[in-house]
Amino acid sequence: MSRPYNSRRKKRDYIKANSQVRFPKVRAIDEQGEMVGIMSSKEAYFKAKEQDKDLVLITDKAKPPVVKIIELSKHKYQLQQKAAKARKSTRSQQTKEVRFTMFMGEGDLKARTNKVKNFLKDGDKVRLSLQFRGRQITKKEFAYELFGEVIREVAEISKVESEPRIHGRKMIAMLTPLN
Repeated sequence: MSRPYNSRRKKRDYIKANSQVRFPKVRAIDEQGEMVGIMSSKEAYFKAKEQDKDLVLITDKAKPPVVKIIELSKHKYQLQQKAAKARKSTRSQQTKEVRFTMFMGEGDLKARTNKVKNFLKDGDKVRLSLQFRGRQITKKEFAYELFGEVIREVAEISKVESEPRIHGRKMIAMLTPLN
């Protein structure tokens, strides 16, 4: 089965403007969003030309359709900015993993705890993990104590999504930011 011609090409939203806007009655608004009035599309087109601007169709689903008297390039720029803002606000929450070892030094523990705090402040979920090596799995209480200490450190900026539990030779806990 062959792929359609130019299937990877991004579809562009086509903007109807000026003489392409053909409706018996339209609701015209100006650049600031103030209502100009309900008139024929020809009248609105001539009003736009008087102001050296374009008549741009905003929505044809409304009754009557809404058109805006604005420069076409400015309207395209505003749409572009709106899309960029929407993309930025929908930043997905990522899961970061911080690995601990059973008997780590105090400085290492502080550094890793600070890393967890930074991830949580950035709005990311954090997975705490600890790999048991050799006979360390017989001393599970030390691992629970270590995770408990880390969770207490970050308690004011996070909540525990999943309590520390053991999966095979690994202990895992999940933290989520409060905000």
